[in-house]
Amino acid sequence: MNTPPSQSGAAHRDGSSVGLGALVPLTRPGWAEAGRHLLAGLDLAVREVNDAGGIDGRPLDLVVRDTAADPERAAGAVDELAGLGVAAVAGEYHSVVARAAAARADALGVPFLCSSAVLDALTDEPTEWVARLAPAQSHGWRIYADFLLGAGRRRVAVATQPSIYWASGIRVLRDHLASRGGSVLELDTTALTPEALCDALVDHGATALLLLVGHPEPAVPIVRAVRGDRRLAEILIGAPAGQPEFAEWASALGEDGAGIPFLRYLPERLGPLGERVGKELRERLGEAPSFVAFEGWDTVAVLAEVLRSHGTDRAAIAASWPRVMVEGTRGPIRFSRTPGISVWQWAWTPIQVVDRNPAEPECFRILHVG
Repeated sequence: MNTPPSQSGAAHRDGSSVGLGALVPLTRPGWAEAGRHLLAGLDLAVREVNDAGGIDGRPLDLVVRDTAADPERAAGAVDELAGLGVAAVAGEYHSVVARAAAARADALGVPFLCSSAVLDALTDEPTEWVARLAPAQSHGWRIYADFLLGAGRRRVAVATQPSIYWASGIRVLRDHLASRGGSVLELDTTALTPEALCDALVDHGATALLLLVGHPEPAVPIVRAVRGDRRLAEILIGAPAGQPEFAEWASALGEDGAGIPFLRYLPERLGPLGERVGKELRERLGEAPSFVAFEGWDTVAVLAEVLRSHGTDRAAIAASWPRVMVEGTRGPIRFSRTPGISVWQWAWTPIQVVDRNPAEPECFRILHVG
């Protein structure tokens, strides 16, 4: 398992540093662009912690492992990081991968602060060892369903691939829409070509198509096919999982990638801290930071406060989740027990439904706020 060098400037392995494991998708089939943003946020915050004196004078050492969207690789990384003596593990973007990491962290007794993954059932049973910053899928996707209803889109089709994450999202959408006069039709992209999918949309009279599939394949070919089909000129294409957030989406699809609403976990306006961090992240990334980059920064801010207040003992860190009170880039962060969620949860980060403005695809429009 290849490890990128620590970018925190604190690569001490002699016991003088405080190790913090970081799980990040940096190579395919992982969403490497999301991983790059997540790592930029993690690394920036670690640098700031160390510039301010570290953890009681000890530098924070970010020990990065590339998960490549592989659950087994992530579980193995948790094993390795635990053996290296890290105080806690953080990060991960892909929900199925984070679930594997959370299960292993729970089994080993290693605190895990999940930055970005949203799957409700992050662990099978309630655990004291895992906390999460990102909102649960059931919460965010219900807000997305409300947006669809408000836009008059009740006959919803979903282009799907096999995954517990996509299956969970479909259940959320179906339950929420069905109780309000809507319906959900599943279209299996492993059995349908993009052209056949377009035919099914016409036959069903769908008013919205949600992309519950991977990027760039098969999401990009599906968008191109739908955009090129005159019969579907009025259909809304949506991507609740957030594919259009990243520049890679705009590069692949150009104008066809605009006007596709997705979920973004940012407030309508950032406060002074968010503005400052956002400026630093933009300089690091060479582009506007996604909400994932802010999730990375907030993750380290939480863990640094916990380490300063409660020490580096793993059990003490896990016991501190309900007492966390940290000012994050997107608002005050506190964890609680939330019904139906098995981990300590920030309830909730601000949530928006946004899209790329068709008139200016590099700019985002806020369409709905949850």
